[in-house]
Amino acid sequence: MPFEDQLPYALPVEQTLESLHVSPDQGLSDQEVRARQHRHGLNLLEEKKPRGAGAILLDQLKSVVVLILAAAAVLAFVSARWAEGIAVLAVIGVNTLIGFFAEWRAVRSMEALRKMGETRVRVRRGGREAEVPSEELVPGDVVLQEAGDVVPADLRLIEASGMRVNEAALTGESVPADKRLDPVDPDAPLAERTDMLYKGTTIVEGSGEGVVTGTGMETELGRISQLAEEAEKESTPLQRRLNQLGARLAWITLALAAVVAGAGIAAGQETVLMIETAIALGVAAIPEGLPIVATIALARGMWHMARRNALVNRLPAVETLGATRVIFTDKTGTLTQNRMTLRRVLCPSGDYQLDPAGGESPDSDPLLRRILEVGVLCNNASLGEEEDQAAALGDPTEAALLEAGLLAEFSRERLLQEKPEVREESFDPEVMMMATYHESGGGIEVAVKGAPGAVLEVCDSIASENGEGSEPLTDSKRQHWFEQTEALAGEGLRLLAIADKRVDNAGAEPYQGLRLLGLVGLFDPPGEGVKESIDACRAAGIRVVMVTGDQPATARAIGRRVGLVDSDEDASVIHGRDLQPPEELSEEDRKRLLATRIFARVNPEQKLDLVRLYQQAGETVAMTGDGINDAPALKKADIGVAMGRRGTDAAKQVADMVLKDDSLSSIVVAVRQGRIIFGNIRKSAIFMLCTNVAEILAVAGASLANIPLPLRPLQILYLNILTDVFPALALAVGPGPPEIMQQPPRPPKESILTRRHWLAVAGWSLVIAMCVMAALGAGLLWLELKELAAVTVSFLTLGFAKLWFVFNLRDRGSRLLTNDIVRNRWIWGSIVLCAGLLLAAVYLPGLSHVLQTRSIGGSGWAVVLGLSIIPTILGQTLRAFQRRRPPAE
Repeated sequence: MPFEDQLPYALPVEQTLESLHVSPDQGLSDQEVRARQHRHGLNLLEEKKPRGAGAILLDQLKSVVVLILAAAAVLAFVSARWAEGIAVLAVIGVNTLIGFFAEWRAVRSMEALRKMGETRVRVRRGGREAEVPSEELVPGDVVLQEAGDVVPADLRLIEASGMRVNEAALTGESVPADKRLDPVDPDAPLAERTDMLYKGTTIVEGSGEGVVTGTGMETELGRISQLAEEAEKESTPLQRRLNQLGARLAWITLALAAVVAGAGIAAGQETVLMIETAIALGVAAIPEGLPIVATIALARGMWHMARRNALVNRLPAVETLGATRVIFTDKTGTLTQNRMTLRRVLCPSGDYQLDPAGGESPDSDPLLRRILEVGVLCNNASLGEEEDQAAALGDPTEAALLEAGLLAEFSRERLLQEKPEVREESFDPEVMMMATYHESGGGIEVAVKGAPGAVLEVCDSIASENGEGSEPLTDSKRQHWFEQTEALAGEGLRLLAIADKRVDNAGAEPYQGLRLLGLVGLFDPPGEGVKESIDACRAAGIRVVMVTGDQPATARAIGRRVGLVDSDEDASVIHGRDLQPPEELSEEDRKRLLATRIFARVNPEQKLDLVRLYQQAGETVAMTGDGINDAPALKKADIGVAMGRRGTDAAKQVADMVLKDDSLSSIVVAVRQGRIIFGNIRKSAIFMLCTNVAEILAVAGASLANIPLPLRPLQILYLNILTDVFPALALAVGPGPPEIMQQPPRPPKESILTRRHWLAVAGWSLVIAMCVMAALGAGLLWLELKELAAVTVSFLTLGFAKLWFVFNLRDRGSRLLTNDIVRNRWIWGSIVLCAGLLLAAVYLPGLSHVLQTRSIGGSGWAVVLGLSIIPTILGQTLRAFQRRRPPAE
């Protein structure tokens, strides 16, 4: 069988070397290296040619709304409405440029992955050691690795001494992985392949040698890179809904323009006038301000979120979180603090809960103090000058022991002055223990820590409660401590057993005749405010699902601590080995996966499959991540959220949003902002359509009745320039209702305007149109004005009706004088500005001549104000009724 078809981690060392045709003592010859480089290529990730600027720019113009706006601009220019045409083109230009620059950044998402290969590495070739660029490695090369090295390719270990590797970027495992030579099961997940080193990971402790089994795109890192390149980014819900609305408006606009023109001509209206009016109405019917309103609403939301530690890479992502129904979150650093902490000590004298940040003092128990002392002595980490884990060097578990020792005022430096270290037996994955020898009281103290099972097997006594003596460790007592170990492990704690002994000289065997002191339990504590954030998500109808590379017991324990699950029935955890691609799942399996809140030991491809599964179920999915392994799922999700503090560059560049503080609470803030934005865009769309369709109904009615048109073409365009910009923009930046996070997410397929909203648009448009027609009739019949003066009355009635109508868009259940519309200072500013521009349309000589308006006197103004306020009075009456009897949504 060709080596490429075998699993190197499941093969013994000898068989791996034989399959690769290499001797570990000699390595490959230079001739063989060249032959293999020709066959396998360089050890580099493939650089997919990014799309050029032209292709990205073209993509920005494929939106249905943009196409409709382009058609509207053409119509405006054809009818010599130059100002309108230029304004519409400006809208297209702004949206295109914003989308272009956001996309331009996104296409470079894989550059960070490629930079990880730019290292040099020690190899054995032709019987000699040499240093070569990592890109020149080939399968079969023998690579020498030691602490601090970045692994340059996928390696099968052939020698290892106390080796521990930080694989967090690939597996999500927060604790360095112990490495050994024995082969593992062929079905072992990535995090449990203890005989392999993977490209891009870092050696934390120890040294060893490995034979290259995969280079370039044949590595695990290369496979993840390929997944991220191939993951299709779904268009955001807002983009899809704006396109749907635009397509619907296109047909409505064409139909209405044709009907108005045909009806007017058939009724005897002047042909040229009706064609001009139909074109003006066609342009007016399209809410050309909607894309720019959406852009400004999103940009303002982006600014608000940046102030709350959420940086947005793509504008539509701001709204997407508002539609989110599921948040996939990693455990380490998002739900937890990403710092191991000693919280539990179990010893013969008691069961202690410790908190290095300021908890119970160990001074009252000598045995507890001795356990902390041994944990500090048997240690290779350093807390640095600040004596804090943030600046720690070494294994996070050992750093946590040093931090816990400070509770008893045990500084490693001071202890080593009192008890100098004379020998160290480094941690060995084969025996799962570490020991240090220290001069003390004319003899030698041996301090030991390690895996509980391993330490218990080599202990023959146990400390007495006062810590000064010992008692025999009988079989029954040993069994009792084994049971305690299992119980604590079930709580998701990382356990170490602590032991000691005294010997006469430093040459004594370290792991014989030990005295058991007790067990210490460490864990990565929940992050500040995480439980409250999860509760807020639950109140908002959002499911939070943990997807981690950690062990199931650890994931379950954290899930309970943060409130992700609150009962044994809820706490079921699905292991990565039990996951299958969505297309291979039965309906029952789909339901089970969709109901699960914790997934453990999950690899990058399975994260991608989970995102696909939820999207196929119609959910809007947000995915958080920080590692290289998260990049494919971050790209595939509706919105990818990367961690700013500990996130890799690959994760940050492919994500839609980056959290500067790595906090789940920042996501909750973003969700709220996203919901507000969608609601504001919906209000702006309703406002534009209600008032614009009213124009069409009024003109169509006059055409059919063969009476003077209530609006001239230029008056229609003037009104739309005013009201589709200022009041609509003011609505787009409103504060939103305070109770928005107590409402469930909107349905995944809900469009910007639902059936209820379209009915409202039709109803309010008819009411406003009737008021405009009434104003025209009052001007002609009651006030006996000339035609242009009467048209001015109807023109002003429509203009002011649009301004007052904005107050009808307050939320259901809100109060008349305390609602999001009244609180919005931009609304009041837009009303004042537009009122001034309406007055200018009548009383500014040059402008009044172009718009064909006339002075209407006090009686005319009474008609304008009286009729324009009627829709608002009706709307407030309806809202008051709805407040008393809220309708079912």
